[in-house]
Amino acid sequence: MRERGEKLTVWEKFSSYITRIISPLDATATSMYASNTGGSTILVVAGGINVALPNNQNLESFTVNSGNTIFTVPANGRYYLAYQINTTTALLVGARLTRNGTPIPGSILSPAVATSSYNNNVIISLNVGDTIALQLFGLVATAVLVGGGSAGAALTIIRLS
Repeated sequence: MRERGEKLTVWEKFSSYITRIISPLDATATSMYASNTGGSTILVVAGGINVALPNNQNLESFTVNSGNTIFTVPANGRYYLAYQINTTTALLVGARLTRNGTPIPGSILSPAVATSSYNNNVIISLNVGDTIALQLFGLVATAVLVGGGSAGAALTIIRLS
């Protein structure tokens, strides 16, 4: 413990200065994770329905709407986005991420045969205030997510730079 009035060494001053400069630039400090582990039933519509992710939310500085479906980006940057959806039965519906309500190219999975597992990731530039949602779309269907603590659906967003 430092005595009152004792001066910092040159190294301590330098270290403190570098920490103050680098800390705000730590891109990966801007990240989030949210999942759905409750086995929710989702009524899929052709135009798309957002998937609720109310469980295990670790949002850092992201915010989420009251339905736990739309996540707001807190800072400009390049982001890594990854999602997974696991249903109890194979379906012929698609999965995608949307940015401000518009499908994100590269995130769209439209299976040719019915599937019960969807996984995808993309890297895109996002702006502060952009909104991200995970959707099922394509056909009118009833999707039941895997539950019991397993990830029926999950979304990870990590700022890279």
